[in-house]
Amino acid sequence: MTKVLQLKTPEWSVPLLGASRYKGAWGGRGSGKSHMFAELMIEAHIMNQKRRSVCVREIQKSLNQSVKRLLETKIEAMNAGAYFEVQDAVIKSRKADGAIIFQGMQNHTADSIKSLEGYDCAWVEEAQSLSQTSLDLLRPTIRKPDSELWFTWNPRQESDPVDFLLRGPTPPKDATVIKVNFTSNPWFPQVLRDEMEYDKRRDPDKYQHVWQGSYLTNSSARVFKNWTIDEFEAPPDAIHRLGADWGFSVDPTTLVRCHIIGRTLYIDHEVYMVGCEIVNTPELFMQVPESEKWPIVADSARPETISHMKRNGFPKIMTAVKGPKSVEEGIEFLKNYDIVVHPRCIHTIDELMLYSYKQDPLTGRILPVLEDKKNHVIDALRYACEGVRRAVSIKPATFRPIATMHKWSENSSKMRI
Repeated sequence: MTKVLQLKTPEWSVPLLGASRYKGAWGGRGSGKSHMFAELMIEAHIMNQKRRSVCVREIQKSLNQSVKRLLETKIEAMNAGAYFEVQDAVIKSRKADGAIIFQGMQNHTADSIKSLEGYDCAWVEEAQSLSQTSLDLLRPTIRKPDSELWFTWNPRQESDPVDFLLRGPTPPKDATVIKVNFTSNPWFPQVLRDEMEYDKRRDPDKYQHVWQGSYLTNSSARVFKNWTIDEFEAPPDAIHRLGADWGFSVDPTTLVRCHIIGRTLYIDHEVYMVGCEIVNTPELFMQVPESEKWPIVADSARPETISHMKRNGFPKIMTAVKGPKSVEEGIEFLKNYDIVVHPRCIHTIDELMLYSYKQDPLTGRILPVLEDKKNHVIDALRYACEGVRRAVSIKPATFRPIATMHKWSENSSKMRI
């Protein structure tokens, strides 16, 4: 009687089940990507007892730093002990000469790595740490017909070799690469959910990198540190403030809605679209609730767009007032508030995390000059708060490379502005 191996397969992993020279999964913690690749490896070795695979990390000082223990737990969970002999440094096939070995790439030279030439698969775990030299050694070494290179990683920098190879402008032709986060894991455990929710509330940068798979940012150069992500509902008597920034050839058209209570600025809705034609902009803005009922302060660079909006359902739209220091003053105004962003405002979250001061390319010193990028929603937010800023005189804060979050007492007024 033939035994059938049944595995619970998450939906995101289906593209990886076919044959590809390169297979990759990138994203944040709790996605289950390492568990999925471990199961794929065990299944492949059950199907072909002659198969040979190497599990690789850039630096591996001991087997405790490898995925060997994870593979052992999968063998046990899949009731596959009859197929494998688990030894101290290797997992061998019982019915043929197949094996799974574990190595650190930092120990290899161009000569020593030739020992892997006959292998069917190399799985690079924590691939964000793989150096360019190691990647250049590994790719041509695993060259057996139908051999595969697997990569799992949590992105660190856009310039990391594995990111540039598989997510860059010219990825390999035969590559299946997917993004996966905890939201795609049907078995995401509650203990990790609690950790994720804590980071989401208290440390947005950490949440974006660790849980959403975003690139690391230079926190010292980051403009905004006075913000958190949280779900909330605007009170019925909230005074909504809306700001718009117009897109051009590659820039997005954006609309953001916010309201202020005491010293807290709440951002609850946004729209964001690249390549939006003028005729489609009213329909785009209608996606923000009640946007046609409230004043919208918009970038003055496109008077023809503002005129079109006035004629097509947005009679209260008006132009922003710009001046020599309007950007800097608007940013300082926003930094004087505690900012709470609803999690649906993904582009606002992205820009608050990445909007930075310039750095000296030679010394790395942070300069008191704002970068003119990752600021389309930020510009719209400045426009939205322009009326309040002009009504409330706030002296611009002295520039500090590391911004600090203002603390407001529990008894501070809750006046809606």
